[in-house]
Amino acid sequence: MYSKEQIIAKILSEKSNVIQQEKGSVYAPANIALCKYWGKRDSTLNLPMTPSLSISLAQKGSHFAFEVLDEEKDYIKLNGQAIDEQHDFYQRLFSFINLFRQNNEPRLNIDIISTVPIAAGLASSASGFASVVKGLNILYGWQLSCSALSVLARLGSGSACRSLWDGFVEWQHGSRDDGMDSLGVPLNIVWPQLRIGLLLASSDKKSISSREAMAITKQTSPLYTLWPEQVATDLAMIKSALAEKDFIALGEASERNAIAMHATMLKATPVISYSTAKTAAWMQQVWQLRQDNLPVYFTQDAGPNLKLLFLEEDTADILQLFPNIEIVQPFS
Repeated sequence: MYSKEQIIAKILSEKSNVIQQEKGSVYAPANIALCKYWGKRDSTLNLPMTPSLSISLAQKGSHFAFEVLDEEKDYIKLNGQAIDEQHDFYQRLFSFINLFRQNNEPRLNIDIISTVPIAAGLASSASGFASVVKGLNILYGWQLSCSALSVLARLGSGSACRSLWDGFVEWQHGSRDDGMDSLGVPLNIVWPQLRIGLLLASSDKKSISSREAMAITKQTSPLYTLWPEQVATDLAMIKSALAEKDFIALGEASERNAIAMHATMLKATPVISYSTAKTAAWMQQVWQLRQDNLPVYFTQDAGPNLKLLFLEEDTADILQLFPNIEIVQPFS
């Protein structure tokens, strides 16, 4: 079994850890999986059991700014608020950054602006860790490719490997033990008419983390053995739908994949359910709207919030039916 340090050493074997730029800022978009990542074959390196495919959320994501300090400690601000050293967010962030520093040096002042709620099932960790590795790439002047940064970002949060690009990205799960073939690959597909609608049932921190929920599901759910086959079927349909710009096929496969993932969790011990009454009501509303010939579909990640899939031509109807929705144009 490989360690994170070994993988980092492979990627940075010919790179310097000497500071090249003392301050800088970057941005990485959040992403929403249309074909889900759920379950790991290696929890240390965040290697997935299956491939997955996502769409990035354009302006929704993480802005990461850093500045080198001549001090004895690091500082973080998250959305303008100072974060204490004892906070889980502080510790998780710097335990990752320390994989790349020697003796915790250089000390950094970090300012993160997240335009998605933290730990609420809206991929804040994906954009967060993707932005961190992009920032380190500037700090040390590595000049790494997005593919190499994707592998590094995955070490922080699995789905972060898909947040190095805009648009559609496939996370190839790979087969190597070192995970060097497990990374994001952008798809050369642009679909300007596609819209993503964010329905926020709650911005509170999830009751159980995705990492823990994945492990419990894989270990205890009798349905999990069917999950790889489900992904293979849905992923093939989604990729075909994208190539042909077949919105109905895309919506059906994406919604089915999300429902299958949550059904697998419902059979775990203990039962894992992220949905609330509001989540369920929105699902029922979407199903009824399709009965009424409005082509709209949903997907749901590890949280109570829904993401609606629809086309530009139906925007006015969606806004009227869901007044509090936030609409994202992934290819704006």
